[in-house]
Amino acid sequence: MKKNPPTNRAERAQFAMMLEVCAYPKPGNVDRCHDYADTRLEHFLASTILARPVFDAAEKTGGRVGSLIREAVMATNAHSGGNTHFGAFILLVPLVLGGDIEGARRVVAETDIEDAIDFYAAFGLTEVRMGKSDDLDVNDPASVAAIRERGMTLADIMAYSAPRDMVAREWTNGFALTRRCADLLHAHGPGRQAIVAAFLDLLATEPDTFIAKKHGMETAERTMRCAADVLAGGRDLGAFDAECVREGINPGSIADITIAGIYVALGEGWQWDS
Repeated sequence: MKKNPPTNRAERAQFAMMLEVCAYPKPGNVDRCHDYADTRLEHFLASTILARPVFDAAEKTGGRVGSLIREAVMATNAHSGGNTHFGAFILLVPLVLGGDIEGARRVVAETDIEDAIDFYAAFGLTEVRMGKSDDLDVNDPASVAAIRERGMTLADIMAYSAPRDMVAREWTNGFALTRRCADLLHAHGPGRQAIVAAFLDLLATEPDTFIAKKHGMETAERTMRCAADVLAGGRDLGAFDAECVREGINPGSIADITIAGIYVALGEGWQWDS
């Protein structure tokens, strides 16, 4: 009997968040087999539930990208697990508004200054790491004034961040890694192991910028090489996962892109429960 993937955009976004965190093993990240001290699987799953009204609003009535991201962050701040999906919301909100990658590109192109201001308000509600070179400090009111003076749209903000942040870079490159992840999911076939395989493929070829902000680019590149060793058969996946967890090396940016890729793949008929 043919199984039908979720067709509702909001439901696909919710499924994508749930499926990514439950897939195991994804080296270093919270999943169904291990937690971090302050952030557990339940916190991620709670966020998938708490974010649904925002996705519903984006699909049914549209809205402004910046304010929707801010509302999603506010909604998911209702638990003590901290920020779980800020990067994912940056990708999912334009995808849900636009329906697919082409639609998301149009949404990105139409952002304005008010979207940028709302986004900075959302940023201020999180504990997301900023790069040492960032002069637009989210905690500094002067940054908002600078955004207005420079006439920066939210797309401009993402372009400003893109060299140091691979999630922001998706806005500037047409969601290229999101597209690649969706293609990898199709190539690896249905079911949860395809998520792990796609995640590893990305980790083996892209230095994760969340790791770079937390531990430095050298660690991000070493993690990338280790993932490539796993794919080549030279390193055990379980041992690599345990090492990343022990050292607090979590590829959070690739996790966010994986969520976006799952959303796109589900819309193209990829089966999650086979």
